[in-house]
Amino acid sequence: MSLDARAPAVARTVSPPTPGRRPSPGPAKAVVVIAPLALTIALGLWGIRRQNTMWGDESVTYQLAHRDLSRIWHTAQHMDLVHALYYAAMHEIFGLFGGGLLTLRLPSVLAMSVAASGVGLLAVRLAGPRAGLLAGLVFPLLPQVQKYAQEGRSYAMVCALVTWATYALVVSVPHRARWWRWAVYGSTMLLACLLHEFAVLALVAHGVTLVVSRVPRPVMRAWSVAAAGVVAGLSPLAIYSAGQSEQVSWIGGPVRLRYFLVVAVVGVVCARAPLGVRGPVRLSVLAVPILVLPGLLLLTASFLVRPIFVDRYVLYSNIGIALLLGAWMDYFHRRQRSSRIAWIAVAAVLAALVPPSLSLRTPQSRSNDVTAIGATVREEGRPGDGLLYLPGLHRTLTAGNPEDTRFLTDLALAQDPVSSNTLAGVELPAQDIAARMLEFDRIVAVRAGGGHSLTNPREKAKTSTLRRHFREYGTTHVNGARVTVYVRDHDPSPKAGPRSNSPGASGGAMR
Repeated sequence: MSLDARAPAVARTVSPPTPGRRPSPGPAKAVVVIAPLALTIALGLWGIRRQNTMWGDESVTYQLAHRDLSRIWHTAQHMDLVHALYYAAMHEIFGLFGGGLLTLRLPSVLAMSVAASGVGLLAVRLAGPRAGLLAGLVFPLLPQVQKYAQEGRSYAMVCALVTWATYALVVSVPHRARWWRWAVYGSTMLLACLLHEFAVLALVAHGVTLVVSRVPRPVMRAWSVAAAGVVAGLSPLAIYSAGQSEQVSWIGGPVRLRYFLVVAVVGVVCARAPLGVRGPVRLSVLAVPILVLPGLLLLTASFLVRPIFVDRYVLYSNIGIALLLGAWMDYFHRRQRSSRIAWIAVAAVLAALVPPSLSLRTPQSRSNDVTAIGATVREEGRPGDGLLYLPGLHRTLTAGNPEDTRFLTDLALAQDPVSSNTLAGVELPAQDIAARMLEFDRIVAVRAGGGHSLTNPREKAKTSTLRRHFREYGTTHVNGARVTVYVRDHDPSPKAGPRSNSPGASGGAMR
C-alpha cells in the first residue's frame, strides 16, 4: 500500500477530538453558580417585607445609616464600633437607592446569594459537579440562612466574604507561593473581620484544615503570612471595641445554641462517609472545622470569660454543613441503585422545611417588633402625655418612626441621639427625671424584654417614682415589650397632659 493511501487513516487517528466527544466542565460550573444564586434570591425575596415590620437590630442599622458618615464615626467611638464599617456601607447604599425597608434588606439577600454560589463552587472543586450543585442548593434552604438573608445586618455579608475567602484558600493551596492568590485570600478575610470581628474565628478553622491536610511548608508559610496580616489589620478594631463590651451585656447565656448543636452533630455524622477526595484538601477536613470550631471557641469563651455565644455571630458555619450535606447526598446517590429512596428523602426534607420557612417570614419570628411597639405607643398615648423608657437604652425601639412619639414628652431625655452621637441619647440626672415625672398625670412607659437594672440611679428613680406616685392604668403586650399607661394616684381620671405649664410639657425640645 502506498504512503498516499495510508495518509487518510493516519489523519483520522491523530486529529483532535471534536467538542462533542468529551464533556466540558463549563456548563456544569455555570449551573452550579446560577442555580443556587437564583434559589437564594427567590427565597430572599419571598416575604422580605415581613408585613412591613422591623426588629430592634435592624432599626439600629436603619437609624445609623441615615446619619452622615462623620456622625456614624463619632457614634462608633461611643458604641457599636464593631459594626461601623457596615453602617458606613449602608449609608452609601441608602444614598444611592433610598432608605426604605427593601433597601435595608436587599444587600443581605444578594450577599447570601453570592455565598450560595461560592459554596457550590467549593464543593465542585472538592467533590465534583453533582456534590457542588447539591451543596449550593442546600445552603439557601437552611433555616438560619433563610433568616439572616432577610435582615438588615452585616451577617450575610460576612458569610459571603468568608465563603469566598475559603474558596480562595482551597484554590491557593496547589499553587503554594503564588503571593497574589494569598493576598486575595488575606484581603477577603480581613474585610470579613472588619465587618464583624468574630469572622476571625474562621481563620482558626482554616489553619486547622491546613495542618490536618499536611500541606507543604511553602503553603503553610504563605498562609501564616496572610493570617498574620489579617490579625494585624483587625487588631486596632479589636482593641478599641473591647472597651465597648457593654454592647453584649444583654447576653445572659448561649443564644439559640440548639441549632448549632444539631447541625454540628449532623455534620460530623456526614463526615464519616468517604466524601470527596479530590486535591490536597479533603472536603470533610475543610467543612468540619469551619462548622464546629468557631461556635466551639465562642462557647468556650462564654463559659470561661463571659457569655458571648450568639448563633448569628458564626453564621458562616453554615458553609460547613452545606458542604457536608451536599457531598453526603452525592455519595448516597452513587451508592443507591434505585433513586426512589433518594427522592422520598428529598421530598420529606422539603416538607419539613415548609413550616419554619413560613414562620421566618412573620413578624413573630424575631425577638421584638419595633414597628408594633411604636404603633402601640402611638395608640396608647395622648397628646401631652409623658413618655418613659425602662431602661433608657431601649429608646431605639421607637426611634424608627418619629411620628409614633411626636406628641409625647420624653421625660428622661436631656440630649437627643443624633446630636449626642449615641443610639439612645443622653438622659437627665436621676433627681431631674423624678421631678419631671411628677409634673405629669399620665405617663406611657415602654419596658423591653428582660427588664432593667435597678443599680443604675436613673432607672431606680424611674421605677421608684412610678411605684410611689402612680398606678397602672393598663398594659399592652407586644412582641418584645410591654407598653403601660400610668396615672397619678390622686387623679382617678386618666386625662392627658402635665399638671403645670412647664417648659418641657409640650413635648417639643425634650422629645
